[in-house]
Amino acid sequence: MAAPIWLWAFSVTLTLIPSVLGNSEGDALYTLRRSLTDPDNVLQSWDPTLVNPCTWFHITCNQDNRVTRVDLGNSNLSGHLVPELGKLEHLQYLELYKNNIQGTIPTELGNLKRLISLDLYNNNISGTIPPSLGKLKFLVFLRLNDNRLTGPIPRELAGISSLKVVDVSNNDLCGTIPTSGPFEHIPLNNFEQNPRLEGPELLGLASYDTNCS
Repeated sequence: MAAPIWLWAFSVTLTLIPSVLGNSEGDALYTLRRSLTDPDNVLQSWDPTLVNPCTWFHITCNQDNRVTRVDLGNSNLSGHLVPELGKLEHLQYLELYKNNIQGTIPTELGNLKRLISLDLYNNNISGTIPPSLGKLKFLVFLRLNDNRLTGPIPRELAGISSLKVVDVSNNDLCGTIPTSGPFEHIPLNNFEQNPRLEGPELLGLASYDTNCS
């Protein structure tokens, strides 16, 4: 006796669920690929027709085939970052240093709740440091030095107790250097070469947005 049509449809739906989950991350990464210029073809293996991106070069996944690392440092890439990166909810390492990436840091990176390392240094990134990065409660390394970032250092970052390394030197940041939380132990030379940046703060006597306009 043939199975009812509804039962067949239900089984097909169950079969499709894992690939849809996997491809949501692949779709996000492929959106990044399309936003980048890649003269050395380092992204050539990024095939969006595969079930998940775990076989792509420069991508690492966990045992559940969820993306945990994107390693594209020093890859001669240009272009800009995309909001879709915020969909990589298991991502721990986003390594895009020493390229020629332009544009701004997407606010959506604050959705990467498991992120340990955000390395965007030595690019051409502009705009402000998103306060949403303060939601990254497992972040240890935040290296944004040698870009064209402006605006203040978000005070939300002082609430990340896991933060050990912050480097925002060689930008155009303004205001004052935070001194609370993890910033108590960050060397002052990690803030140098920001002509409009003052500080460190003196017990709240200096407004942190001083010289910020």
